[in-house]
Amino acid sequence: MQFVRTEFLKPGMRLAKPIYNKSGVLLHERDSKLTDSAINSIHNFGLIGIYVLEPAEPLPPLSEEDIEFEKKQTVYVFQFKETIDSLLNGSLSEKFNPLVEDISLKFGTLKHMINFSQNMRSPDDYLYKHGVSIAILSAMITRVLNLNIRHQKTCVAAALLSNIGYNYVPKEILNKGAWLSENDKNTIQHAMEKGYELIRKYENKLLFPPDMTDLIEYYIYSSSTEHSKPQAYKTTELLSDVLKVANTFDQLTAMNINHMPLSEVTAMKFLYAERSKYNKKVVDALSKCIHIMPKGASVDLTTGDKAIVLEENHDDFMKPLILRLVDNQIYDLSDPKIYRYIQISDLMKTMDNRIKIDKETLKQFVPDPRIKALAAKFKKEKQNTQPA
Repeated sequence: MQFVRTEFLKPGMRLAKPIYNKSGVLLHERDSKLTDSAINSIHNFGLIGIYVLEPAEPLPPLSEEDIEFEKKQTVYVFQFKETIDSLLNGSLSEKFNPLVEDISLKFGTLKHMINFSQNMRSPDDYLYKHGVSIAILSAMITRVLNLNIRHQKTCVAAALLSNIGYNYVPKEILNKGAWLSENDKNTIQHAMEKGYELIRKYENKLLFPPDMTDLIEYYIYSSSTEHSKPQAYKTTELLSDVLKVANTFDQLTAMNINHMPLSEVTAMKFLYAERSKYNKKVVDALSKCIHIMPKGASVDLTTGDKAIVLEENHDDFMKPLILRLVDNQIYDLSDPKIYRYIQISDLMKTMDNRIKIDKETLKQFVPDPRIKALAAKFKKEKQNTQPA
């Protein structure tokens, strides 16, 4: 699989991912071959490029939920772009409040973890794709934190519109992703403040969700070195912490056309390490929303070899049950005696930035009764800690 920019697409190339229109209608199925008309439609959509399969490469497995997630993302991005375009012209798109409602209901009520994936980004579409990803993450995090639907919608709306400031960030800075100089950070901060002033300007004219503007103000100015932190209610502070965690996680893990992302594991380690900046309670909630170390994931170990995750650990994603390939033995990393010597250093990823799942090894691995009992016991214990 490889990413090919739109200008280099050729008839006969095989699609690795489906292509949808603005309404979510499937236009081109996975594994279909590109035609001249398909390439023209990709140009017309303004896509920077697409993932294509090698001629003999098998179609990678995707669950129905994964496919639906990508479809939703596409629709949301188009709707959000219309919102930003209208807001820059002094009006609020009629699609904005339904967009907030849909994200809140779809992802703010989930009672299971999902595979969180992001689309390839460029400076031209960064604002829209980044905003949608933060909104989805925020909806899921607020559910785990047991916040009510009103606060969820406020957070989702703020996740979207707080990003309007990226419209004023120079493209050469957006190209850098999360790796920024102090001058770059100051430039972004000033752009975000400019975006907030635009929202505040239209606050009385446009129908924004309750408390959204105050949340955006606190979120943006709490990072300022030139302004004092605004006064805020405890709930506003918590929602701002949600936005900070979602924002940074997405920046670190999203694929950009100009740089490679970090893995989910490395990003989570970073968030936990920066405790003065990121609320641990919120980071913990994020780890309950998305698969960080899913069953079947291929991982690198600190011992220099590789392993396959047999069962997730919902107490601590860094301590799953693994099958170590070098000796074909099972290790429970939640056991302190084992974890002292064997730890996971990172995840292996596919070319489109998904967690690499080795289902073939799992199929070939036939555990004995003792190991089956161990895996069942581990799964039962860890499942009991999942959010209700």
